[in-house]
Amino acid sequence: MKRLDVVIAIIHHSGKVLISQRRKDDSFAGFWEFPGGKLERGETPEQCLARELSEELAITVQPTGTFPPIEHDYSTVRVRLLPYLCTITTGEPRPLAAQRLEWIDAPHLRDYRFPSANAVLIEQIISRLADLASTQAPTSPPSPATIDFAPRPS
Repeated sequence: MKRLDVVIAIIHHSGKVLISQRRKDDSFAGFWEFPGGKLERGETPEQCLARELSEELAITVQPTGTFPPIEHDYSTVRVRLLPYLCTITTGEPRPLAAQRLEWIDAPHLRDYRFPSANAVLIEQIISRLADLASTQAPTSPPSPATIDFAPRPS
């Protein structure tokens, strides 16, 4: 079975998490996901994270923590997710590789349709962000709350 290592960013701000909706012509079309992508040969996970977020969202981030890797078997591929907890350092997220972006309250992650590999991670995110919220002062939420994909003119 083919194996893919995928680095993903759990981008958070004030208890909210940034998620992206996969385009209609992608695998898992319409599902929600955490931004990121495939680790390339010779690339560190941190380099992959920086490259993917620049390409997908036009942002840079600061990793502030990690979650345990998650291995999941789909019918044709074994995926290993390498999740990083991150904050945005520069840029406003734009849906360059997704239909939509949304900032949502962490507990509402359960209300969105994600690929099955994310089930355990979602619970870990909710718990971690609840712990962070109890130790940090509130700040203004990111803006805008929802970003819809608008194709750029050719």
